[in-house]
Amino acid sequence: MLTKTTARGLALLVLEDGAIVRGETYGAVGQTLGEAVFATGMTGYQETLTDPSYRRQIVVQTAPHIGNTGWNDEDDESHRIWVAGYVVRDPARLPSNWRSLRPLGEELSAQSVVGISGVDTRALTRRLREHGSMRAGIFSGDALADPTQLLARVLASPPMAGADLVGEVTTSNPYTVPATRGVAQRRFRVVALDLGIKFNTPRMMAALGIETHVLPATATLEQVLELSPDGVFLSNGPGDPATAHHAVALTREVLARRVPLFGICFGNQILGRALGRGTYKMRYGHRGINVPVVEHATGRVAITSQNHGFAVVGEPGERFDSDFGTAVVSHFCPNDNTVEGLTCLEIPAFSVQYHPEAAAGPHDAAYLFDRFYQLMAHPDRHSAPNGGPARVENDDSAPNGARGGN
Repeated sequence: MLTKTTARGLALLVLEDGAIVRGETYGAVGQTLGEAVFATGMTGYQETLTDPSYRRQIVVQTAPHIGNTGWNDEDDESHRIWVAGYVVRDPARLPSNWRSLRPLGEELSAQSVVGISGVDTRALTRRLREHGSMRAGIFSGDALADPTQLLARVLASPPMAGADLVGEVTTSNPYTVPATRGVAQRRFRVVALDLGIKFNTPRMMAALGIETHVLPATATLEQVLELSPDGVFLSNGPGDPATAHHAVALTREVLARRVPLFGICFGNQILGRALGRGTYKMRYGHRGINVPVVEHATGRVAITSQNHGFAVVGEPGERFDSDFGTAVVSHFCPNDNTVEGLTCLEIPAFSVQYHPEAAAGPHDAAYLFDRFYQLMAHPDRHSAPNGGPARVENDDSAPNGARGGN
């Protein structure tokens, strides 16, 4: 049972390797279990906390000061906080921002998110980098009654590998986000498969004149096709992509019908598996807003926002055969050669591992929504000679304000 409190008491963070970190309560008091991961962003903590991709994860913020701008009701990326727990070093004693409505700690408490503060998060991050992301628990209040059992509780919790979490975050009912340019100006209709979608994704498509129909992850091909979509979007989401059998099967059916398709993050992994590629769990993943990505064909570098602990098997620039023709690993991370993008060369489909919709930035990758727009406008010109998605420069059909090529 959780209790709400503003008083600071003892809290313990217990890692599955037996390490115990002492701190103070932050947010709700009680017990929480999940996978300990670190996020390096120095801004955008509200977007991080409300990102469904963080389901069942205890997030360690490497930035030392958290909560300085408080909490508002505009920057949420979903209808609730999704992280399993929160670990910070120095929480703000008093938020200072004209948009702030309440302190971060108060919001964590209100949403029953167990946290811990006063932790050397840099040292903890080094431990997670060395040993990899691992199961963990935060314990405070009555949960500390029997400290000899804390590690046993952590070890009894499920690992992230093999976790099927999409069903926990997807929408229960379909909904539509209209094009903000007005009904008369709607250019395209997109069906978005909600695997853990963030609010800003359909918002960015709406700004391009795209009407987005968000469907539950259980949607069938018939439900997709009855909307007569110009394109299909695969969203971000949590868990192990190897468990997302329905999403992979649906993606294969969409690819077979040559409907233009764009996927991000978890959607990149779903497209990869639909093309016959394997996926694997990374040592500690990429979670931050300063991750470099290289477009293999051009050498162009983008600084990106990322949040993933799984990746597609492949090498930079690798071409491979699939049931839908040749595809290529179009983007990679120069830090570790992780696959960061896939492009189909014979059908209109591509994906990236990072977040072009990142509300807290950076915005280097925002042009990818224009690529998707252009893919729907010219589905027969889906691949460029260099193996990347085609750029349609100065396209008269593009809406005013579209960014076009990068």
